[in-house]
Amino acid sequence: MNYTKVTIYGKTNENEALMSALEELGISGFSVEDPADVRELMEKKHSYDWDYVDPEVLALETQEPRFSFYLEDSPEGMDLLDAALSEADYRGAGRVEISSVAEEDWRDCWKQYFKPARISRRFTVKPSWEEYIAEDPDEKIIEIDPGQAFGTGTHPTTTLCLKLLEDYLKPGESRVLDVGCGSGILSVGASLLGAKRVLGVEIDPVACAVARENAARNGVSVEIREGDLVEGVEERADVVLANLMADLVLRLADSVPRVMAEGSVFISSGILLEKEETVAEGLKAKGFVIERIEEEGDWCAIAARRKE
Repeated sequence: MNYTKVTIYGKTNENEALMSALEELGISGFSVEDPADVRELMEKKHSYDWDYVDPEVLALETQEPRFSFYLEDSPEGMDLLDAALSEADYRGAGRVEISSVAEEDWRDCWKQYFKPARISRRFTVKPSWEEYIAEDPDEKIIEIDPGQAFGTGTHPTTTLCLKLLEDYLKPGESRVLDVGCGSGILSVGASLLGAKRVLGVEIDPVACAVARENAARNGVSVEIREGDLVEGVEERADVVLANLMADLVLRLADSVPRVMAEGSVFISSGILLEKEETVAEGLKAKGFVIERIEEEGDWCAIAARRKE
C-alpha cells in the first residue's frame, strides 16, 4: 500500500493548534520540524554540556516551521485528507505540500530525525537503532522503537510528564497507572525510576504490542493492557499518568478517582496552554487540588490530588 504524505507550513503556535484539531479528526503521528526546537536544544546544550550536535539538526534553525503526517492511500485516507485540508484552510494555515510515498519508505523515512536526546533531569531517550552511552551515573536511558505506535518521547507533553514523575514517584512504593500509554515511554520510565508496579492501558492493540516490545527492550516489568481509559481497571494506583488531550483529561477526571489510592497524584499532560485554565478549573470542579503546573513551549502538565 502507498501512503500520502502531507506537509503543512506555518507559524509554530498555529501549527500546534492545527495539530490538536487534526488529532480530533483521528490523525496522529506528526513529524514536527521547528526552528524553535533547535534554539531550545542549544540552550539545553549548555545545561548538559554536550560537545556535538548533528549539523542536520542545526540546519533546521533556518527553515520554516512545518509538520508532516501520513495517510493511507485509500478511500478512508482520502476522506481524512479532505477533512484535514478543510481544517487547514479554515485556520489559515500556510502552504501545503502533498506527495505519495511507498510503504517501505514511509516506515523508515522519519528515523533520520530521531536521535538520542536528554529530555529531563534524569532521562535520556534513544532510538533502538542508535548507540548511546550514559554520561551521568544518575541518568536513565529509555530505548524506544515507536514502530507503528509513534511517540519518541521528545515531545514536550511527554517530557513534562517524566519531569513530574521524577518528583512524585517513590521508588519501591509507588504503584503507577499509565492511561493511554502509547508506545510505553512513560510506563518504562516509571519502572526505571523504581516503581513498585506499573500498568499501562491503551485502546490501540498495535500500540499495546509496541509498548510490550519496548518494555522488554528496556528490561523492565510492565503490564500492558488493552482498554479504554480506566474501564475495567480495578487496581489502585499511587501515581496516575495521562498524556492525552485536554478533552480526554477532563473526561477521565470523572472516573479516575475510582482507581486512585489515598494520597495519590494525578499527572495529566497533552494540554495546550490555551486550555490550561479550562482543564485546571475542570479538575477543581471534580474535587481535585492543583499542586503544580509545569509548562514547556505551548504545552503544560498538571499534577493534582483528590481532596481527602
